[in-house]
This record gives sequence, structure tokens and C-alpha cells, in this order.
Amino acid sequence: MKTIIAEKPSVAREIARIVGAAKREEGYFEGGGYAVTWAFGHLVQLAMPDGYGIRGFVRDNLPVIPETFTLIPRQVKTEKGYKPDSGVVSQIKIIARLFKESEQIIVATDAGREGELIFRYLYHYIGCTTPFLRLWISSLTDKAIREGLRNLEEGSRYDNLYLAAKARSESDWLVGINGTQALSIAAGHGTYSVGRVQTPTLAMVCARYWENRRFKVEPFWQLHIATDGGNGEVVKFSSTGKWKEKEPAMTLYNKVKEAGTATVTKAERKEKIEDTPLLYDLTTLQKEANAKHGFTAEQTLVIAQKLYEKKLITYPRTGSRYIPEDVFAEIPKQLAFIGNLPEWKEKVNPKAVPTRRSVDGGKVTDHHALLVTGEKPLFLSKEDSTIYHMIAGRMIEAFAEKCVKDTATVTAECAGVEFTVKGSIIRQAGWRAVYGKENGDENNNQEETAIPGWQEGDTLTLKGTSITEGKTKPKPLHTEATLLSAMETAGKEIEDDALRQALKDCGIGTPATRASIIETLFKRGYMERSKKSLVPTEKGLALYSVVKTMRIADVAMTGEWEKELARIERGELPDDTFRKEIEGYTREITSELLSCDKLFARRDSGCKCPKCGTGTMQFYGKVVRCDNAECGLPVFRLKANRTLSDDEIKDLLTDGHTKLLKGFKSKQGKNFDAIVAFDGDYNTTFVFPERKTTKKFSGRKK
Repeated sequence: MKTIIAEKPSVAREIARIVGAAKREEGYFEGGGYAVTWAFGHLVQLAMPDGYGIRGFVRDNLPVIPETFTLIPRQVKTEKGYKPDSGVVSQIKIIARLFKESEQIIVATDAGREGELIFRYLYHYIGCTTPFLRLWISSLTDKAIREGLRNLEEGSRYDNLYLAAKARSESDWLVGINGTQALSIAAGHGTYSVGRVQTPTLAMVCARYWENRRFKVEPFWQLHIATDGGNGEVVKFSSTGKWKEKEPAMTLYNKVKEAGTATVTKAERKEKIEDTPLLYDLTTLQKEANAKHGFTAEQTLVIAQKLYEKKLITYPRTGSRYIPEDVFAEIPKQLAFIGNLPEWKEKVNPKAVPTRRSVDGGKVTDHHALLVTGEKPLFLSKEDSTIYHMIAGRMIEAFAEKCVKDTATVTAECAGVEFTVKGSIIRQAGWRAVYGKENGDENNNQEETAIPGWQEGDTLTLKGTSITEGKTKPKPLHTEATLLSAMETAGKEIEDDALRQALKDCGIGTPATRASIIETLFKRGYMERSKKSLVPTEKGLALYSVVKTMRIADVAMTGEWEKELARIERGELPDDTFRKEIEGYTREITSELLSCDKLFARRDSGCKCPKCGTGTMQFYGKVVRCDNAECGLPVFRLKANRTLSDDEIKDLLTDGHTKLLKGFKSKQGKNFDAIVAFDGDYNTTFVFPERKTTKKFSGRKK
């Protein structure tokens, strides 16, 4: 008998159907000489410190660096702590028996780093020695599964992939466990969760938040002139310079107005070719789904995984935007299929030869770029359909012709002021015809502007002059789309697709993990969503203020680690070398975080805790917290860009509310006045003056 192990029951069901394992047993399917079983994600995990006899957060125990990591069944949280998940333990026993009774194991977990780790951790925990082969496929269509089963690969071929996954898992444990315990010990209250990837990610969100909030808006003035472009069209030029003071701008404006004419000083015309966009990888799909449709990164990943399991798209957790030659050979057939879908009728030219920009086998990693499979997309929800057709539409764009434009830039001088105008006419729409102007792409939304054939030295008669006042704008807060870009390039701002692709090894996280990292920051209360923007909470800003200058928040260094993990995967770096580097780093950051207790110096507020009534509220740098360990009520000082003073905090603790306070700033940057009060759960909330007479304050202790 051979045992096939899949990552999920739904995938096991499909494989079982194909190999003829039709009999359903407890935890597996059987038939045709096969047993087809499944995991539920990670059945086995690294033991927590108590698995090594270390309990509680104790300074003298740190750093915790096991000589050999212990594997245990996945745990669940109970009132008395963590215990093994009974369903997981039961499934492990079934898998262990099947492995022992089999002559061969076929690994059919997801074909990627985490999928490999799911199997290998389980294999080692069971203590199995049965030989195994690898099923490595990029889609779950019947054809792909059958071809994969005919071309099984030696399991040892993926040893380096496993070593990279194991190194990632153990390094996250070392940094996360020791960093969290050290910082929490230094704080003396509560638990401050930090991690190898989550903390640099939070640092990027907080740094952008402060850059945005501290930006000083400044006015500027700009001049404009208009002239006859022929055929009744008016062409509008704008000054290349802007003025910070109104008076000199007005003086020049009056001179321009009096001049009445402008002289062309330069006229440039050229052909501009816009390459087709590359196919989607997961991160690019998540970014565009967020920017265009408001989907979260996690939502996009869940939908893509669902579409994959329905056999509608290829493997979604890919970091490549390219396909190899053998896949390219199938593209004409795939495009014909898409062209027959009602949504894409007349968008695909069946006679056109697909372009090759997205074809490069050397740039394909574990999996090629996202493609639709040719299975009909029936009965999809609105959200699922949106993601499916994003992938289909991008395929049409990627294999269409280039877009060709005739562009013109004309510079003119009037009264000593330089003015310029740019225009373009699309000569060959190419890939841009797929969506036209509906796709939310700012380049698509630019109106075509024809520039007359002016030459250097031509005199232009002015038909109008104007002056406008503008205001400088800060960088906007991060959205999930911009944060994913920043994670992909370790904070470097890169617009060019090819350059961004080249830096992927230096990004933080992986396409498969970035969404969960972002969700972790939400779950732990470090940031929240405000429409599309990501806004750090008081808790997140408090943590950032402590760690922002430390290595634990260094985006570039974390990016270098990801590069080293990729080298382990390629067999270019021994995993032991990386492990020693991480152990050294763990010792450093543990010491660094333990020594930052001065940042958490506390003073007694003299106020009883309004929630438990037994503890005393203690002043820390960024937070006031109850010293009763069973309560630990936190009150963060920073509220809407304003820090509450000691006296204001005391009013809140003793009366349940402050006086009317001035100087708060909303997320939209508007100033407001408010009273800070406790609600029924002792969370702080704003009460506005006009509601003061009807608002009943919560949290008052008599």
C-alpha cells in the first residue's frame, strides 16, 4: 500500500477520486492500493518554553535557546493553559499507522516552503522511516494531478526547501519567544509581543504615521497660461516653478498677464512604448485587490486558495510573475478560453501571437505566476468572481501587444517665467485596451491631449492667465497595498516592476506569510483600519517608541535574513550557519530589550484601579496600568495625537472622565475638543460637549 498525504481534507478528496480510493475510513480514504489521508495545516509545532522545563517570564532564564527543538502536537488554549488538540492527536495516530503500514509515502501537501514543513515536522515527530516521494504540482486540475502522479520526484530533492522552512520556523521561535519575554519583563506589566517580521512591519506603519502627522503643510502658488491649440482647442501651460510666498507670485503673474505672448523655447516629441504588465504573483494580486476593490491581503489570499481548491486557478502562494516555456505553449488555448467568457468577449484577439515579456523560466521560483486553468468559473460569489477575473484580465494584458504613444513636451517662456505642457496620443492601445479607463489605473485615466506642432522660436498668443494656490501634502498613511510593497522591498520605495522583482529576496516575510503578519498586528491590537488606511493604535505607538532604534525593528536586517533563507533553499548556505547567526542575534536583542527597563520606569499615581478596585494605577512612560496582575487595566496616554498629562489621567481614574480638553487631532487631520471618558468596559472613549448633558459617564468609583 502507498499512503498519500494532502494538506487539507478537500484536496485529499480530489486526489482520492483520481487514484480510486473510494472507501471512506476514519481520517482517510482507501482503495486502488492507496490510502489518502490529510493534515489540517500544521499538526505538529515547536514546543513552548515549558516544554524545556522553563515556566513563566523570568529574567534569569533568558535567552531560551534549546540545543535541539522539541516537536509536539498542535496546542489549544484553555482556561488552565495550553493542551494538545484532541482532534489533532487522533489524526496524527491515524497518519502514523498508515505511514508504518505503507511501502511508500507520497507527499501531496501544498508545494511550497510551509507545505514541506507541515509534512517533515509530522514525519520526524512520528519517527517515520518509510521512504517518500514528492507530488509537485501547480494546479489541482485532474490533468495536473495525474501528470504529477506520473512524474513523482525524490523526496530528498526538497531537503533544502525543508531546511529553509525549519530555519524560518526556529528563528521566529527564538526571536519571538525571547523578545516578547524580555520586553514584557522590562516593562513590568502586561505582555508585549514582538517578532522577527511583525515588529519591523509595525515599525514601517508607525514611522509613516508620524511622518504624516508631523508634516507641516505649506501653501504654494503656481502660474498658468492658455493659448489656442487650433480646432477650437485650448492648451494650458503651467509654470515649472512654484512660489512659497504669494507676493512675488502675484508680481510675476501681473507681468505675464501684461506680456500677452509666450515664446516656445523647447519642443520635444518622441514615441513612448509601455511594456505589458507582468503576470500576477500573490503579493501583486493582493496589492491591486486592495487598491482597486478594498480587499484585505488576508481576504485575497483566502479567496485565491478557495479558487485553487476549486481547480480554477494555479497555486496562489507564488512569488514569481513569470512562466516557463512549456507553460507558455498552453497560453493561446488559455486565452481562447478566457475570450469565450462573457466578461471578456471581444477583448482577446484569437489571431494575435502572445507577447513574451512574462516568459522566463530562470525567474520561476517554486511556482510560476498565477494563471486561470481553463475550468469554467461557475457559481462564484461576487468577491470570488472579482479575484478570478482580475487574474484572467491580467493574463489578457500580459500577453497582449505593447501600448504605443506619441508624446510631446513643450516649454515656453513668458516675462521671464518658464511654463511647460505635456500631451500624448495613443497610437496603438495594445494591452491598455483591455480595461480602457475603467481600471482605476491613474495612467489609464489621463485624458489624451494633442499638442500642436509648435517649434522652438514660435510665438504663442495668450488667451488667458491664472494663478492657483495649492498646499503641500504629506506621504499618505500606509494602506495594505503600500505596506505589502514596503514588505516586498524591505522598505525601499520602488515603482519599477522589474527592479522590485529583483529585490524580492531582500523583502520581509514571503508571499504566503505577509497577509498573516498584517492580520497578527490587528489581532494584537497594534494597528487598526481606518477606511483603507492602516493606523497604529496607542499600544502600537507605545511599543514603537521603545523599540524603534533597536535591531528588533530593523527592516533591512530582517530583509537580509529572508535573503539568507532563500540561499538555504537553493543549497548555497548551510542552515547551521544561519541558526548560529540567529542565536547570536537572539542573545543581543534579549540583552538589549531587558536593559530598556528604564524606558518603563514607573511611578505610583495614588489612584485605585477603577476596574478592580484593589490594584493601584502606576504611571509608565506611555501607559498607566493597574499593578494587580489579575487585572492589569491599561490606559494609554496618547489619544488622537495628544498625550494626556498626569493630572488629566488622575481625573479620568477618579471621576471616570476628564474635563473638556483641547488639542486632539482626528485621523483626517482636523483639530477637535473632547472629554475623555471610560465606557462600560473601561475602554476610553471621546465625549463631545454638546452631548455632555445626556451622556452618562461609565467607570466612576464612589
